[in-house]
Amino acid sequence: MGTAFARPELLASPEWLAGNLERPDVRVIDVRWRPDGKGHDAYLSGHIEAAVYLDWATDLADREDGVGLFLLAGPDRVGAALGRAGVGDGTTVVLYDDTSSLFAARAWWSLRAYGLESARILDGGLAAWTADGRSLSHEVPTTAAATFTPRSQPRLRLTTPDVRGLLGSPDVVLLDARSPAEYRGHQGNTRRLGHIPGAVNVPVAAMTVPATQRFRDGEELRGLLSRANVTRGRRMVCYDGSGIAAAKLAFVLTLLGHEDVALYDGGWAEWGDRLDLPVDR
Repeated sequence: MGTAFARPELLASPEWLAGNLERPDVRVIDVRWRPDGKGHDAYLSGHIEAAVYLDWATDLADREDGVGLFLLAGPDRVGAALGRAGVGDGTTVVLYDDTSSLFAARAWWSLRAYGLESARILDGGLAAWTADGRSLSHEVPTTAAATFTPRSQPRLRLTTPDVRGLLGSPDVVLLDARSPAEYRGHQGNTRRLGHIPGAVNVPVAAMTVPATQRFRDGEELRGLLSRANVTRGRRMVCYDGSGIAAAKLAFVLTLLGHEDVALYDGGWAEWGDRLDLPVDR
């Protein structure tokens, strides 16, 4: 487990999870995802014992056809999906994937946006679980339905008009979690390239160690953020192309103790396609 985190309870080490798998109030959720829709096949090929599968892009997102956005789904859909997964109001959720916690972080933020604070991310994901010889299961567990009551947290989720209204505010820091090439306008697939005016580039790929997929320790993460002049005390608004890398950055900021962290849901996929919005390159 990493050190010097202000909120270490947001991470679950493989050792912690192994010791708590039998607890009735703990639910493990596999959120591996594939663009071709075969994430569930990956789950069936082997998953952590007692884990249930949740397709974040179907169960937690509301796709807008033709736009390419992965916007947060409404409370009824999210509540029903969590209930089917056995997540109730008092459940501790442990989320994992096999892609450096990108989709686990998006699921974590989605749950938090509806008031579920007791969600953790498995540090290192499935690779960390199996690294020490822990076995995988091929059985799909029978899960008793539960009741989750969504409680929207509007300060955690911003729309395009919200972000436009914050431009130039000295109390807000816009953080662009994309690659430097996308931030500078050298790459991209939107109608316009570049970044939101005033945004600071904090590439989220550096937040985890590629070989292990584990999060870097607290001092390393603070160093990465300080080099981008990210300091405590201001509101942080994270965005990327479609809210996935941005959710991982929001998770890191929360892990380090930042208390006012929001995600721009829609992100550059929406901003970059709007010709009426300002863009910097």
